[in-house]
Amino acid sequence: MRDLMGMMGKVKEMQAKMEQLQEEIAAARVEGVSGGGMVQIEMTGKGDMLSIKIDPSLLNGDEAEMLEDLIVAAHRDAKDRAGEKAEEMTKELTAGLPIPPGMKLPF
Repeated sequence: MRDLMGMMGKVKEMQAKMEQLQEEIAAARVEGVSGGGMVQIEMTGKGDMLSIKIDPSLLNGDEAEMLEDLIVAAHRDAKDRAGEKAEEMTKELTAGLPIPPGMKLPF
């Protein structure tokens, strides 16, 4: 019974840490770039876009399709970086825990 109580305490502690981690991920800022830095997107760890910067040379009407592609690519880059950052933060929190391979946290 004593082990069960200890385990329940650890579960509650882990839950609190996971909630804190989710808040930290949401507050994290990542930047995605494309076109050699001609398009830059800043977003939160949750994927909310905060800002976009576009090199003025891309604002030519003839370049609209390329600009659209660069915006999508920069967003994808930022989203990938946000995922990597969240995974890194999660690994730091769960280091040493017996979590099955392939199980992704936070859920």
